[in-house]
Order: sequence, then structure tokens, then C-alpha cells
Amino acid sequence: MIGKSDRANGVREYARLTLSAIRLFNGITALFAPAVLLRRLGVDPETNRAAFYALRMFGVRTVLIGAQLLLRNEGLRAPSLRVAPLVHVLDAAAAMIAGAQGHLPRRAATMAAFISTINTVLATVAQTRKPKEARSPWNRGRHNGRSEVVRRSIGRAARHGAQHRTRR
Repeated sequence: MIGKSDRANGVREYARLTLSAIRLFNGITALFAPAVLLRRLGVDPETNRAAFYALRMFGVRTVLIGAQLLLRNEGLRAPSLRVAPLVHVLDAAAAMIAGAQGHLPRRAATMAAFISTINTVLATVAQTRKPKEARSPWNRGRHNGRSEVVRRSIGRAARHGAQHRTRR
């Protein structure tokens, strides 16, 4: 029988891989077919040539962070997962602002904000749980407020003192 933690890990993995696929698809499309995305956003690529540059920059960022989510080493992909919710919240906010200011048609802005909101949810779900030892540095309950470095040096000092006393 599958336990709750196994099921939660499976959901996190599914969210991470889905988010990676969305990022890679959107990023590759922005890099290699920016006119397609511009049309989907309701922007005429012929009259807005500068938008190609901005969309390609978005594509580079999106491909890199999408690919980072596919790395097997959890430590290497952790930074991307950690900042992902903020990145997608800001993407959603940018889409809403662009729609409100008339820089994007309302329908396109709403769709872009909706997609970024889905990505925010996926990014939040994909967050890996930290082991108890690695939680927050401000979580001092387990060791009486002492850091690992302090605990080690106290231990060394105690051992050194014990050795010194036995030599006398």
C-alpha cells in the first residue's frame, strides 16, 4: 500500500515535470517561433518587430529554468523550484498590468495571467519538503539556539579539555 508521503512525493514529481514541460514548450516556442506566440497574444508581429527580442529573452529564461527542473540531482534543481512561485506570480502580474494598460488585448492578457497562475500552483505543489535537519536556520528548538558550527566547537573543546585533564 502506498503511504501518504509516497503519494505526496508523486504529486510533487508530477507537478515538477508538468511545470517543466510547460516551461520548455513556451520557451522553445518563444525562441524559435516568436511570431506564433505574438499572434496568440493578439500582437501583430509585422508592426511590433521589437517584441521578437523581448519574447526571445523570455524564451531563454524559460528554457533554462524548465530544463533545470529535469535535472536528476535534487540539489541542482532546488534553486529553480525555490524561486518558481515568485517568478510565476510576477509573470501573472505582468500579464494583468499589460491588459489593464492596453498593451495586450484583454483576452490575451487574461489567458497569459491564467497560464501563469496555473504555473504558480504547479510550482508551489512541486516544492520539495526539507528534511528536519535542514529546515530554517531560525528554527532553533532542537539545539537550544546553537548553530551546527557552535555545537561542533563546543564538542571539540569538551573533548580537548577531557584529554588535557587526563594528562596531568
